Amino acid sequence: MFTPYRTILSLPGSLAFSAIGWYARLPISMTGIGLVLLVSAVSGSYGLAGSVAAAFIVAQAVTAPVQARLVDRFGQGRVIPPLALLNAVSMGGVIVAVQAGTGSPVPQLIAAVSGATSPLIGSFVRARWTHVLEGRPGLHTAFALEALIDELVFMIGPPLITLLATSISPVAGLAAAVFAGLSGALLLAVQRRTEPPVHQVRAGQGRKPALGWPNLGPLVVASAGLGVLFGSAEVVVVAVASEGGQRALSGVLLGVWATGSMLAALVIGTLRLRTPPHVRLRVSAAVLAVTLIPMPFIGHLGILGVVMFLAGFAISPTLVAVMAVIERTVPASRLTEGMAWTHTGVAAGVAAGAAIAGLVVDAAGGRAGFFVPLVAAVATALVTLAGRAPGPRVSSPEDASLARSAA
Repeated sequence: MFTPYRTILSLPGSLAFSAIGWYARLPISMTGIGLVLLVSAVSGSYGLAGSVAAAFIVAQAVTAPVQARLVDRFGQGRVIPPLALLNAVSMGGVIVAVQAGTGSPVPQLIAAVSGATSPLIGSFVRARWTHVLEGRPGLHTAFALEALIDELVFMIGPPLITLLATSISPVAGLAAAVFAGLSGALLLAVQRRTEPPVHQVRAGQGRKPALGWPNLGPLVVASAGLGVLFGSAEVVVVAVASEGGQRALSGVLLGVWATGSMLAALVIGTLRLRTPPHVRLRVSAAVLAVTLIPMPFIGHLGILGVVMFLAGFAISPTLVAVMAVIERTVPASRLTEGMAWTHTGVAAGVAAGAAIAGLVVDAAGGRAGFFVPLVAAVATALVTLAGRAPGPRVSSPEDASLARSAA
């Protein structure tokens, strides 16, 4: 069953960059909650804590495509180290500013700098898989593996930083996230053998190829819809569990949801898929929407947990299919940038989803809040259905030259 995973991980350097990518990705699940824990503990203000965390997340989402474009142009080895160093220094600045009691907007501005320089490890690792597996089967297995790793990151990171922040000190949690992010990013950057080639437009080669927005645009919108689903579900699950007098079960419910997604990723990576990625995306997005339909009408937390577990099985296939479609349609010279745009869509959707769900819960109660992720899932499914099938990948002269060299 696990032969496809053994096959791709046996390729030279693949196990190293994937494992380091997991470690370096831990901060994406730790930093937001770490900022909230630190700022609220020091200042006593959840409003200030939320604004600092939001500044980090928004800046990261807005600047992700720019960061990815730099990596496509100059290479991971040259771009990642200064980004990681700036990220670590600026996050240290946030810690100092908060502990010193510096008022707004200083902590928010420094947090925004930290967010803007936070390395897009997930996109960088997936770009490496695309490069390593060029001309070989198994890319969907690699994307499934990375989806599984994403779930592990979000299962381990929040409990870890909460434990450190509450049992040692509020600073300890963020310090651990900074250390993991900096050391992990530097360890990834020095692995030059698996680094995707640099794509620079030189004189006489013309302009770089178009990113392909007719295909990429719907994927970014769909990613935003998934972000709304994720962001709103976290708020709604906490509200529903609290209304049932079982607030502590909210983490269990979200963990069950993530477990379903992780198991789906594990299984899908073992399959030999012949269905085109855009078809898989449409099917998995539709299944995800259908599985969410019962949630607003469930009053028992145990039954809700079962439904969330089943719904989780549609999450990873959807995310894997998104990346597969991008790999098929975005020019090789702009692959990291294309992946980064979906990151931007998800991040923006998470922020919007959390805010919208909060308003709905306040106005109509926890179970009514489940209509927010349901509507987001339906909208995502409709967007994927409306999107056209991807055409041939647009190539630049350098793309063609690299392809001939590889052949």
